Amino acid sequence: MTQPPSPPVPHPGPVGPTPHLRPSSQELKKLDRRHLVRSMQRGDVQDRVVVVRGRGCTVWDSDGNELLDAAGGGVWHSPVGHGREDLAAVAARQITELEFFTSLMEFSNDQAIQLAARLAALAPQGIERVFFTNGGSEAVDTAIKAARLFHFRRGEEDRTWIIARHNSFHGSTYGSGTATGLPPMQQGVGPNLPHVAKVSAPYLHRAAELYGLDDPTDFLLRELEETIIRIGAHKVAAMIGEPIMAGGGVLAPPPDYWPRVRELLTRHGILLISDEVVTAFGRTGTWFESERRGMAPDMITTAKGIAGGYIPLGATLMTDIIADTILDADTGFFHGYTFQGHPVACALGLATLDIIEREGLLAKADVIGTWFAQGLAPARELPCVGDVRVEGSLAAVEIITDRTTGRPAHWPTVVAAAREIRQRHGVIVRPYGHNLALAPPLTLQEKEARRVTDAVLDVLSRIRPDVDTDERPGQGRP
Repeated sequence: MTQPPSPPVPHPGPVGPTPHLRPSSQELKKLDRRHLVRSMQRGDVQDRVVVVRGRGCTVWDSDGNELLDAAGGGVWHSPVGHGREDLAAVAARQITELEFFTSLMEFSNDQAIQLAARLAALAPQGIERVFFTNGGSEAVDTAIKAARLFHFRRGEEDRTWIIARHNSFHGSTYGSGTATGLPPMQQGVGPNLPHVAKVSAPYLHRAAELYGLDDPTDFLLRELEETIIRIGAHKVAAMIGEPIMAGGGVLAPPPDYWPRVRELLTRHGILLISDEVVTAFGRTGTWFESERRGMAPDMITTAKGIAGGYIPLGATLMTDIIADTILDADTGFFHGYTFQGHPVACALGLATLDIIEREGLLAKADVIGTWFAQGLAPARELPCVGDVRVEGSLAAVEIITDRTTGRPAHWPTVVAAAREIRQRHGVIVRPYGHNLALAPPLTLQEKEARRVTDAVLDVLSRIRPDVDTDERPGQGRP
């Protein structure tokens, strides 16, 4: 005889996570190689570092190795450090209140509203409106679409061109990836987004090579204006640029560069998008680097540090006139993402801004910069180093293979140097192009900063710049 079904058991309330056994380190790496599609790693490289825990500026891998994070979670991230229980508590509290509801159409949530108002209060003058995304690439895509739509709604339908710069990084989605000024991002995946042009970046260390006897700003402004004229000023929607080019190797422009770019664009009715995915929220010692650089942007794209790295979050900030224009009465801004304005992410964003203020992390970025500038100064004398650049807590050591010509090192060379720094000294730095990049959590201490710079100096002192191979630097090769 069939038994009647048992009555439902009342839910006992909140419970802890179900205990489970983590696979061994060897098994994790095997599963990684079998199932994960990896970003920016050559297919013949089998190295895997499986990070399983973090606290402050330190992370631990699955083999139990303790590693000092000098790269901000590896990607210019984690401004407030890893493993913060105060942020975990914020996330848990918000999840119990409201884990998610859409921010499309007439819906919103209290956390998104409060964070938008807070960002507007911190942003440069004139930036009042916020569109939330899940990360920087989406923020850039949103800004590109908003710029084109802005001109379309104002009757200038031909304004579709976007001007970006070589050596820039603006993301890896279809639109942002086309704007990115690194050729591998566009190779083999075309056709790419149409109507995107590239101009030269400010690269003062190579000024004589790139600009001749010209003043760098004069050269770059002349090239930009010639590009605008060649396309047709009436066809250009916007220019996008980072206040300081992080991915390009921490390239800071001359002081007069951005004010003159802004004046030129205004004269031609072209919008300016400031990409602050890396530089915002204290990374360079201020809330928004664009303000200090005199950019006066029409839009700002942000991500990375906005929620401390504890959850994906990005945003496109814009002026009232852009927002009001794209919010057409008939269709509105027909654009959006499922998780935009996610309440848990926005709650963490608010808490992260509180921590940056409460712990004085804006000022701390400049302190870290001083430690890096002092600690890396001897690197300038090494045969394989072309330049050392420090802006706030961002730093880049440019690796070369020829002291006479200053020829940049190849990517595998820099990857090998970063790997050796990790393996010899337990320090994580980021290989980026022909640079070793630093961007630690803003909670970094002086002893930790010294460990980072000593590790970089030790490994780079082993490199012979007159041999250009893919071998490891510990073998006496670049």
